[in-house]
Amino acid sequence: AAERAVRALAEAVKYAQWRREATEPGKVPEYDDIDERGAAKLIAGLLERGEGLAVGPEDTRELLAAYGIRVRPALPAPTPDAAAEAAHALGYPVALKATAPHLRHRADLGGVRLDLADEEQLRRAYAELTELFGPAEQLRPVVQAMAARGVDTVVRAVIDPAAGAVLSFGLAGAASQLLGDTAHRLVPVTEREASSLVRSIRTAPLLFGWRGSTPVDTPALEELLLRVSRLVDDHPEVVAVTLEPVVVAQHGLTVLDATIRLAPPPARDDLGPRTLPVY
Repeated sequence: AAERAVRALAEAVKYAQWRREATEPGKVPEYDDIDERGAAKLIAGLLERGEGLAVGPEDTRELLAAYGIRVRPALPAPTPDAAAEAAHALGYPVALKATAPHLRHRADLGGVRLDLADEEQLRRAYAELTELFGPAEQLRPVVQAMAARGVDTVVRAVIDPAAGAVLSFGLAGAASQLLGDTAHRLVPVTEREASSLVRSIRTAPLLFGWRGSTPVDTPALEELLLRVSRLVDDHPEVVAVTLEPVVVAQHGLTVLDATIRLAPPPARDDLGPRTLPVY
């Protein structure tokens, strides 16, 4: 009888929590450091260059910075000497990465070399990359300061023709991609929805200390999700954002790469979700 009573109480608590979350979706937070007007001015200038614009790396970093999102700079390394100069400017240890489309974010293919502690290791890694994959002009190598160890994640926002703006989250890597282990929420995302988004993927235990590993800074991750949501919600011209990878460490996180795509906002005469026109 006591066991049944405990089970019934647990179910009642779960039901009460579900009712509370259903009726209290949470709030979309405000951030004092967001420069919405500056971002709008930058977007307008970029769109003058043409429709369907893929924003360049420098402008991407500037636009994200207007929303308090810092992308770690990556310096081009067209030659071994340029790589050494970049590493000296950034400070060791560094990572050497090939940014050619077929190798981008593919550490499993050998296009990323991490924890290079000095110039000798950097030059050796550079030579290995070019021997494996071809000349540097095809690889487009860059040098980047190392981030703190953590869990690699991916944050995306896109315009779905049916649903409108959608924010997505998952872990980086082939396993998550093959499993389709990605969670989604409609923009604008509330604080409660950001928390739920992080916990909705099947691989979420890896963020919370699975099998004795160190839990990572999920509050920082949730704030990043909320800031991306605000960017997309504030500016209908932003039709795609990808932050990959986002390395979430025990304290803080690092955005190592980002891409943004812009398009003129569609004309709208309703109050529903914003969508791209379908041709």
